Amino acid sequence: MTEIILVRHGQANSHATDEASYDRLSDLGREQARWLGAHLQNTNPHFDHVITGTLSRQADTAREMGYEITRQDDRLNELSYFALASAIEKQHGLIAPQSPDDYAAHLPKSMAIWAEGNVADVPESFDQFTNRISDTVNEFCGVPGRILIVTSGGVIGMIMRQTLGLETAGLSKMMLTIYNSSFHRLLYVHDQLLVSAFNATPHLDTPDRAHARTYV
Repeated sequence: MTEIILVRHGQANSHATDEASYDRLSDLGREQARWLGAHLQNTNPHFDHVITGTLSRQADTAREMGYEITRQDDRLNELSYFALASAIEKQHGLIAPQSPDDYAAHLPKSMAIWAEGNVADVPESFDQFTNRISDTVNEFCGVPGRILIVTSGGVIGMIMRQTLGLETAGLSKMMLTIYNSSFHRLLYVHDQLLVSAFNATPHLDTPDRAHARTYV
């Protein structure tokens, strides 16, 4: 059996306007990661593999959790949302989000346009993103043991879409609900991938940490 624990990175620079400036953890994001690491140490700390994407916010989350990274894989990197939003604004007139509230309204519309294949000049197509995530997950399913994967919300949302057979609207809803530093458990058993837990944040459950439940 393979057990995969997916973790979304801690809160990043939520005021960023481009990919590069977004790719760093906030002080709260580092604290979220440390709290999650302490929770795992007190419950089930062992992982046979610790894998992250190559983005700074992903790798730094794993390190703040207290884990040594065994491998980095750029297939676990987030979709390029700033580039996608910019291209959609130029080609379809949908204004790029300027705030978290704007993002919540923008994401379902942008995902629908992207999934229809109606966006040119972006780092990857929707089908390319879909295929790189499915190829990566299928590879991990052949690895026995317990795997910690630190990645991003779009990647986790796509994995859930593929595992649960969701439509594009379901992908958007998944992405909008994923907390920073949340974890998600997948089991590969009986030749199929199953969702055992989604969006868990036990390390943030106490009242004094309610402020640390963040989406962006």
